[in-house]
Amino acid sequence: MIRMRAFGTALAAGFLVLAAGCRGDAGANQSAGTVAAAKIPVTIETGEGSHTFNAEVAATRQEQDRGLMYRTDLGPDDAMIFTPYPAEGGPPREASFWMQNTPTPLDIIFIRADGTIARIVENTIPYSQDRIRSGEPVSAVLEVVGGRTADLGISEGDTVRWPGQGG
Repeated sequence: MIRMRAFGTALAAGFLVLAAGCRGDAGANQSAGTVAAAKIPVTIETGEGSHTFNAEVAATRQEQDRGLMYRTDLGPDDAMIFTPYPAEGGPPREASFWMQNTPTPLDIIFIRADGTIARIVENTIPYSQDRIRSGEPVSAVLEVVGGRTADLGISEGDTVRWPGQGG
């Protein structure tokens, strides 16, 4: 009788664990690396006006290492901002990115400490392991869908703003 009760208790506990693992809410089956990041507005001021992207924030080393890898769900106004860059803090430094495991062409915008765009690399090659360098020290990097900088007239020297910038 005691053995049967213990078996029943163990069986019930197993069903509870199984049920908890099969919850239908969005976060139940996401790994730590794919949990949705906080989003902020990132505005670029051009000679023709301004445009605001809805940017995920990559602030930690883990978030910055993953970037937009594996993502195929990016809309025209979606972006990812790497801030602070580097994630560990400190003064601006030269940035080096690649497209390994990234199926979507991106425009990579390298941003100086004063908020101006230092360099734009347009339409990066998906899955490429070639290094994409900023060419000078930067304090943030913005990734947008490939071709958007040309579409919107964004160019080097334009100004980028976002909440918490520089702080």
